[in-house]
Amino acid sequence: MRFIIRTLAAAVALWVAIQFIPGIDVNAPTNTARYWGVLLLVALIFGVVNAIVKPIVKALGCAIIVLTLGLFLLVINAAMLLLTSWISDQFGIPFHVDNFYPAAFWGAIIISLVSWLLGLFIPDND
Repeated sequence: MRFIIRTLAAAVALWVAIQFIPGIDVNAPTNTARYWGVLLLVALIFGVVNAIVKPIVKALGCAIIVLTLGLFLLVINAAMLLLTSWISDQFGIPFHVDNFYPAAFWGAIIISLVSWLLGLFIPDND
């Protein structure tokens, strides 16, 4: 159940980023079942990318993350969003991020902030 709620929260975070950042698009009619289905699929892909690829990239870039006092994590988050866009394109999912800056960079920041805010309301079962 918690997985479903977190995926929905990620879909909402993606939706917020799409609303505010030009260059992040879903090529489906707005507010239709297909549109929200695409957002859910992209949220799932984004979750898998963040669960598998991101820890590897963070481990390899540990020195530069420390050297930049954590600011390089913003670059990693933007790269994960671009990777999600590329994977979506490979599967024919109509989600696209135009470029690294400003679309992926600011989009990743908005997605992180909205996910964090929504995560405050999702109870931990620890």
